[in-house]
Amino acid sequence: MRVLIVEDEVRLAEALGQIMAEHRYQTDMVHNGADGLDYALTGQYDVVILDVMLPGLSGFEVARRLRAAHNSTPILMLTAKDEISDKVTGLDGGADDYMTKPFDPEELLARVRALTRRQGEVLTESLTAGDLTLELSTRVLRRGERSVRLGFKEFEILRLLFFNARSVVPKEDFITRVWGLDSDAEDNNVEVYISFLRKKLAYLESEVSIGTVRKVGYFLELPQ
Repeated sequence: MRVLIVEDEVRLAEALGQIMAEHRYQTDMVHNGADGLDYALTGQYDVVILDVMLPGLSGFEVARRLRAAHNSTPILMLTAKDEISDKVTGLDGGADDYMTKPFDPEELLARVRALTRRQGEVLTESLTAGDLTLELSTRVLRRGERSVRLGFKEFEILRLLFFNARSVVPKEDFITRVWGLDSDAEDNNVEVYISFLRKKLAYLESEVSIGTVRKVGYFLELPQ
């Protein structure tokens, strides 16, 4: 399961990430509302843990915009306030559940599990694009009887391309989401891993390729 944590208190965000990691959940962390909205709109998360008080867009506004965009990812809102009016605002804006700080980690995990159950516990096991299947639990990429196991960064890059099939993913998005917000990775780091992936697609003899938009980014080129 993949969880997006949108929390401006960095230490709290890191603590939440540690709690999720201990239970084998994959997490991404961002620290303001605009980044939280951009990440959540990719549709690649099973749950969004969303703080109310954020720089830029508030958690209320992030939830409202997600639902306006027909994004149905479950949202668990966090706030330091315990006022009924705040809970009503959050729930009316599209949040699925609400917790006040401080909270018990076990209760947080129970609520996250409950939100996935409301989705019918149908968590995506694989992604498909053209003649390719990307298995999320094993990082194996398949075409017919052929398969290759991807390294972690190869997997994260290709998954981002799968989620945005036929759309251009900017190089800076790869750097932010694969290497991290505070990384010193540069465009050439992305280029190296794209080269690795192209070689693996060639080995699989796939009809899918990775296209380039010069000075912008990459996209999945799918057969018509």
